[in-house]
Amino acid sequence: MSGTPDDDRLEELREQKKQQLREQAEGQGGGNEAREQAAREQAEAKQEAMLKQYLTDDARQRLNAIEMSKPEFAESVKKQLTALAQSGRIQDRIDDEQMQDLLRELQPESKSFDIQRR
Repeated sequence: MSGTPDDDRLEELREQKKQQLREQAEGQGGGNEAREQAAREQAEAKQEAMLKQYLTDDARQRLNAIEMSKPEFAESVKKQLTALAQSGRIQDRIDDEQMQDLLRELQPESKSFDIQRR
């Protein structure tokens, strides 16, 4: 039975190596996740700074109110405004009235169903 301590030691070394590999894999995955999270936060900060630059306080408040009730719609409006600002198509700051017009234009068409019985 002299092989048993060697087998135990070999098994212990295998387990340690497996643990090291798991930790390395988690570390690499976590690193990518952390980088992606940092990139998302940086993009959001850039978007918010741009919105502050091109929207009046009233227009920003309106957009924030919409974000509370319809977050997906508000996100698409923010992306649209950011794209307009980056392309240079926004000349002056957007006020509340212009924001209302823009929201009307970007609002998806309401879908209605006509059910006819025969």
